[in-house]
Amino acid sequence: MKNTAFIEKHKAMGGKIVPFAGYNMPVQFAGINQEHEVVRKGVGVFDVSHMGEFWVRGPKAFEFVQKVTSNNVADLYDGKVQYSCFPNDKGGIVDDLLVYRFGEEEYLLVVNASNIEKDWAWCNLQNTMGAELENASDKTAQLAVQGPLALKAMQKLTGESVIDMEYYTFKVLEFAGVKNVLFSTTGYTGSGGCEIYMNNDDAIKIFDAVFEAGAEFDIQPIGLGARDTLRLESGFCLYGNDINDETSPIEAGLGWITKFVDGNNFINREYHQNLKESGVSKRLKGFKMIEKGIPRHDYEVCDVDGNVIGKVTSGTMSPMLHVGIGMAYVNKGFTKVGTEIFIHIRNKYVKAEIVKIPFYKG
Repeated sequence: MKNTAFIEKHKAMGGKIVPFAGYNMPVQFAGINQEHEVVRKGVGVFDVSHMGEFWVRGPKAFEFVQKVTSNNVADLYDGKVQYSCFPNDKGGIVDDLLVYRFGEEEYLLVVNASNIEKDWAWCNLQNTMGAELENASDKTAQLAVQGPLALKAMQKLTGESVIDMEYYTFKVLEFAGVKNVLFSTTGYTGSGGCEIYMNNDDAIKIFDAVFEAGAEFDIQPIGLGARDTLRLESGFCLYGNDINDETSPIEAGLGWITKFVDGNNFINREYHQNLKESGVSKRLKGFKMIEKGIPRHDYEVCDVDGNVIGKVTSGTMSPMLHVGIGMAYVNKGFTKVGTEIFIHIRNKYVKAEIVKIPFYKG
């Protein structure tokens, strides 16, 4: 197992360390529900240094990124971030990712921790045009500072204005006395905030400064457990659960990051375009429990007669709504908001209904 630059900090703060995606990571500190509420109402800090970072540079950089990602890279401008995915050649998704544009010939791709090796191999396989690729994952640390008070707290650490930055934009700035820090108004919680990328050598200095700056806002360390409940309440997909090598972004409700525009000839475009035009047999939808029960990954979704019509991909008890929520692929005919469904939980058919996502706004 690898360790991030912050492992000793996690231990000193009482983090419960577990293996995750090849790293020793904190799953919780004070408790998942308590940490969840901290991020929804104040400010919390996640170690996300396990994520992967690939640089794409050179005259062929744009051509490469446009080929391997489903979103339209031509829509990006310097300082803008884009959510996207790597379509594979079989109709599924290699991974979902963030694309940062630094310039016409420089992009940063941020990929999921569990997929770094697979994604790196895929990118090299598809690099037929000769873009310059660099895997900087092992030398990059990252903190996600999330919550409604996050930017207010972080503004204390830089002379440049970050409090008014638009969602999904970034700046390279001096932060906590460290130059060339990447500061991005992105995140995986739905409660606002930022993600901060730095070299491993600067990690501890920045970590200490972040907690010192956030002290007046009762800043707290947050583990992977709350990261999952926060992202699910916000309706964000988790790779390996809600999307995978066999699911199309069209089926997953990610048509908004799958752009069929002139010049965007991404891998397997025709397949996904045909799916969009002809319709899909199943779709990823959010649901909320009507009767008492907690849905979990791989539970069956049934109709009123007990016929299996889908499968739960993610589920939990919502810490903010105090009700079971989840996402599931359900068959055509059962996807309309308000449709009654049943989740098969421990030999019982527990009533639920299809709802709009996000489940929680705030």
